[in-house]
Amino acid sequence: MLVNKRSFKLIKTNSRLEKIFGRILSQVLLRPLSWLGHKARQILKSLFFPSRRGRVRLTFVFVLLLAVLAGLVDWPKIPTIKYLNFLKVFNTPKYHLGLDLAGGAQLVYEADMSQVPQADRLESLVASREVIERRINTFGVGEPVVQTSVTGSHYRVLVELPGITDLTEAVKKIGETPILEFRQPQFIKFSDLPEEQRPQPPEGQTYPENEGFLTFIPTQLTGQYLKRSQVQFDPNTSLPVVSLEFNDEGKKIFADLTKQFVGQEIAIYLDNVLVSAPRVNEQIENGQAIISGNFTLKEAKEMVRRLNAGALPVPIKIVNESTIGASLGNESLFSSLRAGLLGLSLVAVFMIVYYRLPGLLSVLALIIYALVVLAIFKLWPVVLTLAGIAGFILSVGMAVDANVLIFERVREELKDGLDWTIALERGFKRAWTSIRDSNVSSLITAGILAWFGSSAIRGFAVTLAIGILVSMFSAITVSRTFLRLLAGTKLTRIKQLF
Repeated sequence: MLVNKRSFKLIKTNSRLEKIFGRILSQVLLRPLSWLGHKARQILKSLFFPSRRGRVRLTFVFVLLLAVLAGLVDWPKIPTIKYLNFLKVFNTPKYHLGLDLAGGAQLVYEADMSQVPQADRLESLVASREVIERRINTFGVGEPVVQTSVTGSHYRVLVELPGITDLTEAVKKIGETPILEFRQPQFIKFSDLPEEQRPQPPEGQTYPENEGFLTFIPTQLTGQYLKRSQVQFDPNTSLPVVSLEFNDEGKKIFADLTKQFVGQEIAIYLDNVLVSAPRVNEQIENGQAIISGNFTLKEAKEMVRRLNAGALPVPIKIVNESTIGASLGNESLFSSLRAGLLGLSLVAVFMIVYYRLPGLLSVLALIIYALVVLAIFKLWPVVLTLAGIAGFILSVGMAVDANVLIFERVREELKDGLDWTIALERGFKRAWTSIRDSNVSSLITAGILAWFGSSAIRGFAVTLAIGILVSMFSAITVSRTFLRLLAGTKLTRIKQLF
């Protein structure tokens, strides 16, 4: 699409789409900017309908902006700069380090399953793990790792607490058996509260004599009386419901409770956290109750698991306790960084010496790749462990491998006497299938490791997968953009550079 600079009339083009956008361009954008002259209109036209060379330049600008933004995210803290205060938005939180780098505590608990039926032991172990995770979150441990392990007759829970400061308090909270309580409603008047506990009414007003609030107070009915809880389906609506069954002693307590509070709610608490507050429709004398409420199957299973955590008390005792000091974590971190930097340096030297100018451009692409990957680790956030850093370093090697495939293909085309531009495009086209297949197979492997592996293996797989995805972008977009910029320049005529 071309625009006549004097009359703003559209010159005929072959593309219908270009005609439409050209009309918008000339009437909406170029006419108000006519006072800037022909140059300004040409700039706008090049942005909307860039040439092949123009697309390469726009891609190059995008890559540079991406590198700058990633670098700002990676920077530990951007200082206050006059007139550049907006840069503070890039002051993201620090990298999340795992137990082996940040230090912390590792605890191993064994559950006593002697009083639990064989069929319920795995469910009880999983429920205990979830209770432990909730308890850990109450004292602010970042990114805890809680896993279950079954070896023969030993049912264990492995707990890793990065950066924990009060180990004694953590052991105390984790070691307690889950407490399931059924609480009855009670209305408390403000006038019955001590003066210091009463809320202050708005100025110039007083609370009415009967005004107060509803709360729930403990009853005799606890998790020790709950025989089991399971998911069932309502025969009328086919929606999942949660069934409760009490033992003989709990049956009597539950019957008295439901008789007293018909039409009101009875709250269920686990570790002082509200699980559900179902309404009592009638007295229940047989000790079997149904909790309904338009649950999804996932929500119903979650409630059953939490109820069984308290209904099947599993005493937990600590069998192993170890701590990793911050000095060891820092030493491991710096050793890993040194190894990574050394590896990157050796790779950079090899690429520059062997591939010369393309090798230098691939090193620049590799630096941008590293900036982007580290920014993703920080923004996600990804918990970095020694295994995770190993996955990142391995992905760097795969990023270089893609460039090696491309450069070798381009060299083959150049040996056949082809022009640089044609050799470059053919080289990328021939190398793409190999790059695609190798990276897809690596992603499948990373997915299997993440699905079936332990926490350390999962961290390795996650960082490896992120690195592979970014490396494909780096090789196909960043490296190719840099090489395309050489097309048509005098540098392509100097064979010694390639």
